[in-house]
Amino acid sequence: MTGQMDGTNRAPSTGMANLPRARQKRPKSPKSAPSRREAQRALARAFVSFTQVAGSLEKSYENLQSEVGRLRAELERANSELAQSLEENSRVRRYLSRILEGLPCGVLALDANGAIRIINPEARRILMLARDWMPGSADPVPSSLEQLLSEARSTESSAVQEFTLAAPEKNVFIAVARTRLAEGGHAGEETILILRDVSDEKRVAAERESSRRVHALAELSTLLAHEIRNPLGSLELFGGLIADATAAVPDAQKWVEHLQAGLRGLSATVNNVLSFHSQAACALAPANLARLLRDTAEFLRPLTRQRNMQIGFITRIGDVRIQADPHRLQQVFFNLALNAFRAMSSGGVLSVRMDWAAAAEGRRVQVDFEDRGAGIKPGHLPRIFEAGFSTCAGSPGLGLAVCRKVVEQHGGTIAVRSTPGRGTTFSLVFPLLGGQ
Repeated sequence: MTGQMDGTNRAPSTGMANLPRARQKRPKSPKSAPSRREAQRALARAFVSFTQVAGSLEKSYENLQSEVGRLRAELERANSELAQSLEENSRVRRYLSRILEGLPCGVLALDANGAIRIINPEARRILMLARDWMPGSADPVPSSLEQLLSEARSTESSAVQEFTLAAPEKNVFIAVARTRLAEGGHAGEETILILRDVSDEKRVAAERESSRRVHALAELSTLLAHEIRNPLGSLELFGGLIADATAAVPDAQKWVEHLQAGLRGLSATVNNVLSFHSQAACALAPANLARLLRDTAEFLRPLTRQRNMQIGFITRIGDVRIQADPHRLQQVFFNLALNAFRAMSSGGVLSVRMDWAAAAEGRRVQVDFEDRGAGIKPGHLPRIFEAGFSTCAGSPGLGLAVCRKVVEQHGGTIAVRSTPGRGTTFSLVFPLLGGQ
C-alpha cells in the first residue's frame, strides 16, 4: 500500500515536471502593469508628436514647393526680360553701328591712354587708312593717323582745330572737333574726335578768292589796255612814217627798228590783256593760213634784226584755207615767236613749218614753232598754259594762256615738246576749211 501510495503520489509530480516551461506562469510583479501603460502612453505621445512633425514638414514642403514655383516663375520672367533687354541692346548697337558707319564725318574714340577704340569708315577714308588695319592690332599705326593723334594731343582746346596731312598728290586739310565723355557730372578720360575733310571747302574758297582777284585785275587791266591801245596805235603809225623817212640814213634806220620792236612788244602785251579778258567770240571767216604766217614773219623782222636772230617759214603743202579770225590768230603766232626770242641768245633761229597733221588723214593742218633756246624745265610744262604763270621777270604770264584760248576758239589744239638746253617746239593743229 505504501508503495502504491508512493507511486500514486509521484505520478502527478512527474507529470507537472514534464510540462513546457513556457506554459509555466510566473507570479506577476505588482509594478509590470503600470510600466506597460506608461510605455504605451509614451509611444502614443511620440506617435502624435511624429504625426504633428510630419504634418508640419508636409506643410513646409508644400510651402517650399510653392516658393520654388514662384521663384522659378520670377526667374523665367527675369530671364525673358534679360533676353529682351539683350536683344534690344543688340538691336540698338547694330542701329548705332549703322549710324556711325553712315556718318558724313569721321569719328575716333580714344581711351584714357589715347589708344583708339572705335574708328568709322569715313575716318578711314579721310586718313587714307588701309581696309585691313584694325585698332589694337600688332600692325604699326599708319603715319597719317599718328600725325593726327600727335597734333591732337598737343592741344587741349575744345575749339575746332585745323590740321594738314601731307599726301602724295596733295595735302589734306582736316577740321578736328574734340569732346570728352562726361560721367556723373565729371569729365571722363575718354575722348571723341570728330573729323571733317575741308580740302574741298579750302579749294572752293581759294578759287573764289582767286576769281575775285582775277575779276578785279581784269577790270583794271582792260581799262588800262584800252587807254594805252589808242596812243600806241598812233605811235606805231608814226614809227612807220619815220622808218620810211629815214630809209636812206643807216644809223637812223637802226634806231627806228629798235623803236618799232619796242612798240610791237608793248602792243603784244596790250593785245594779250584784251584778248584774255575779252568775252567776245572770234569773228571766223575763210583765211589763207600760209599768208597769215608769212605776214607774221614779216611783221617780226624788226624784232629779229634788233636781237640778231632769224625767223624762217617753210610750208610743205602750199596754201591752205581755214576758218580763222586773222587778227587773233596772228596774235597767237606773235606770242609764240616772242617766247622763242626770249628763250634764245643772239644768233638764234626760229623755224616755222606748216604741214599735214600726222594722224589727221589730210583733214587737219599742223604748224610748228621750233626754237633752239634754253628749253623748258619738266616741272614747268604742266603749268605753262596757266594764266599768270611765267618764268620771265616782268612778264604778266598771259601770252600762252591767250594762245590756248584762241586756238581752242578756232577748233584747234596746241601742244608743247621741250628738251632743256636744246629747244622747244609748239605744235598747233587746225581743221581745214570744208572741201579741201
